[in-house]
Amino acid sequence: MLSGLMNFLRACFRPRADRYVHAGSDAGGRQDGLLWYKDTGQHFNGEFSMAVVQANNLLEDQSQLESGCLSLQESGPYGTFVGIYDGHGGPETSRFINEHLFQHLKRFTTEHQSMSVEVIRKAFQATEEGFVSLVSRNWPMKPQIAAVGSCCLVGVICSGILYIANLGDSRAVLGRLVKATGEVLPIQLSSEHNASIESVRQELYSLHPDDSQIVVLKHNVWRVKGLIQISRSIGDVYLKKAEFNREPLYQKFRLREPFRRPILSSEPSISVHQLQLQDQFIIFASDGLWEHLTNQDAVDIVQNHPRSGSARRLVKAALQEAAKKREMRYSDLKKIDRGVRRHFHDDITVIVVFLDSHLVSRASTVKSPNLSVKGGGVNLRLNTLAPCTTPPTDAATA
Repeated sequence: MLSGLMNFLRACFRPRADRYVHAGSDAGGRQDGLLWYKDTGQHFNGEFSMAVVQANNLLEDQSQLESGCLSLQESGPYGTFVGIYDGHGGPETSRFINEHLFQHLKRFTTEHQSMSVEVIRKAFQATEEGFVSLVSRNWPMKPQIAAVGSCCLVGVICSGILYIANLGDSRAVLGRLVKATGEVLPIQLSSEHNASIESVRQELYSLHPDDSQIVVLKHNVWRVKGLIQISRSIGDVYLKKAEFNREPLYQKFRLREPFRRPILSSEPSISVHQLQLQDQFIIFASDGLWEHLTNQDAVDIVQNHPRSGSARRLVKAALQEAAKKREMRYSDLKKIDRGVRRHFHDDITVIVVFLDSHLVSRASTVKSPNLSVKGGGVNLRLNTLAPCTTPPTDAATA
């Protein structure tokens, strides 16, 4: 009886973040400390591998892989959807995207009766509008939600075509086989929106010609308005709508002068690629991975090992590099708990999607079972808001 009571008490006093780790069979992954992984699975166009390692007190990275029907009608089209959502300032926005973006995509695919750039753009817009509404409703009780945002990287494979849509600085890299040499070359598919990139700064200057402080070099890092590195996102409403850039928002986020036009954009960069026979795989990852690995490093790791466990292998390689930079052992880094771990590396999410040519080329009308996997095995309740009692520390470092 005593042991039963102790088990009950342990269940009651689990760390708060554990409520968002779903242990059911639909997740299909495994947990090893702060690492969650699903070494292998089958999607409409081949195999896949996923891994997530937590660094923040509350996991701010969210992700998903959806395979099967991409519309609300059984007639299709069918294909694969991948989403990487790297939150900053808190987990609310990335969680919101994880619950709503794919549903919007299915709705617009149904309306248009096909997959297209326009369908993806509308899905992003509807997700942004939904989160702005959430901020408006919660502003009186929780104004700091206006300073929470997320990068958003999406890949859709349908009828042999790959669509890549991106906001922020997550990255998609294609591994393409060179038949003559047997090498696999990395091809970066996503456009990044980070003020450290000269072309992004020039874009901001051209959009805000009357604002000499639109980008500021602060502690050797370029930041938009001295606050945030990315120039496009979902959320970050405090830099899009002036009515939310005021008290009681924390002073660190408030601008001295009101702004007339949105400072950040929610318009994604979208590209379309006809997949080729020599296209082997695509690595989708939050910037926590690319901070430590080059595109070539990542492609080599995937190419030179078995498919199973590819994502976990990439995460481990990044953590080993993070440990090396701090002159410590990887085994010691793994012992550091979440929260403190953020001083050594960011949350890292990786999804490796392998492309099997005979599956990629099949018609999008071919029916297949629906599969849904959320990175980290999370199963979030709609409109769940994480506690926010202290000023977010990551909003300026996204």
